[in-house]
Amino acid sequence: MLKTIKSIKNHQKTQILNSLPEYTQASFTCILSLALTFILGLNIYDFNHQTLNIYIFVTFVAYTLFTCLQFIITLKIKHDLLNLGYVQNKTRLLGYIQLLSIFIGNIFITISAFHLIKKQKTLEYTFAIYMLLTQLLIIALSTLNLFKPYVADTFLLSMFILLAVLIFQLITLFLVEKYVQSNKLAPWFIYIAIPLLLTAITGNLFALLLGINLIMKIHSSDTSRIMQWDSIWKKITQNTTAMLGLFFIVFIFSLSICSYLTFDYGMAVENNYNVILQAPSLAYPFGTDNFGRDLFSRIVFGARISLVVGLISTIIPVVIGGILGALSGYYGHRTDNIIMRLLDILYAIPGILLAIAIIAAFGANTANLIVALSIGSIPTYARTMRANVMMVSNYEYVLSARAYGLNDFSIIFKHIVPNSLAPMIVKSTLTIGGAVIATSSLSYLGLGVEPHIPEWGNILKIGSTYLESHSYLAIYPGLAIIALVLSFNFLGDGLRDALDPKLD
Repeated sequence: MLKTIKSIKNHQKTQILNSLPEYTQASFTCILSLALTFILGLNIYDFNHQTLNIYIFVTFVAYTLFTCLQFIITLKIKHDLLNLGYVQNKTRLLGYIQLLSIFIGNIFITISAFHLIKKQKTLEYTFAIYMLLTQLLIIALSTLNLFKPYVADTFLLSMFILLAVLIFQLITLFLVEKYVQSNKLAPWFIYIAIPLLLTAITGNLFALLLGINLIMKIHSSDTSRIMQWDSIWKKITQNTTAMLGLFFIVFIFSLSICSYLTFDYGMAVENNYNVILQAPSLAYPFGTDNFGRDLFSRIVFGARISLVVGLISTIIPVVIGGILGALSGYYGHRTDNIIMRLLDILYAIPGILLAIAIIAAFGANTANLIVALSIGSIPTYARTMRANVMMVSNYEYVLSARAYGLNDFSIIFKHIVPNSLAPMIVKSTLTIGGAVIATSSLSYLGLGVEPHIPEWGNILKIGSTYLESHSYLAIYPGLAIIALVLSFNFLGDGLRDALDPKLD
């Protein structure tokens, strides 16, 4: 009996802890940091050349120290929450020590530290943190180009601009942390918000989100709209995995844009037979391939293609399928039968086979790849929109619009479709990952992007032939694909939880 009562109490304590963001963030960080430390430990010693990599060894020691401290912090947070109901200030002070982990590239501990040191975290503070860390990571990776034999002509000017943006974002973080405490902001914050929107041209979407959030709270008089916006994003920001996924997606997107100016494309495509199959080093962080091309630069430029193909091949079926599904669900009867039966024929053909057939018929290039991936996804989006429209069409505001005499076009696209988009948004984020996998798979088979273009599937294809001797050629692009797909899946799960009213 006592054991049963004890187990029930332990279960209740676990449920309480798992519902508190401070503990979930800290424990999740422990696991990720431990995994990174373990990976570094496996690469300390080079068994092929019987040598110790001193740089990896030093990094491993630093990661081990910060990981141990993170475990101690997690235990202290657990103790404070269970015994006091809040995290003590002396525990939060340890977060300032953990901020030093940014110098060894442990971004997970850095994010956890920023959340720990701030007791009352506003939405603006969270956006500012991720904005700043994204900018720092872009600058750090771009700086690695200094170790290469040559850099892009625009490198110095671009780095100066990126550093200037970083300073401005640091000032913004300070102002947000000090002054933003409520839904109504001082009018002078507009001089912060507008430049933030301009800095988003670097691809840092967190700057865009922060700028929009500040402008809404300065000028918008619709408090219900602001509360709804805050409610959705607070749910997302409190979801650790969702924010981790969003952070990686924004980072890859920003890197893809900034690489136009900070990375030299020649390092990724031009053959250099003097450095064939070089091991990872400061000059070539991921090594070189069988033609002497820098694998790190190829993965950076390949991210651009994976994102573009994944996003466009998702947007096209969302638009076309959404329109067809809306018309089918609203009109029903004969219109529904005609549209859905035609889409059923398309749905009966496996998507990957349809893509292979289209590419085989019209040739392997990026445009044909996008078309091939888009066509096969139209029926699933049409079905999703049709089901939503059929449900929303029976709501009272739609019936009122009909009684008021509005035409069908206005009712569908002004009243019904906007209130049916939430499931489509969630579905699209979940299927972008599938589009990235399909892009890489088709390129691996020689049916996707042209072979000479640095795309993750093409890179993986070359690396697969060197799995025994130079496995890193396949490991790094494979990890990039896995990380991007997982990020979209994590973000999709977070959006589903935030947009589903049943989970309120």
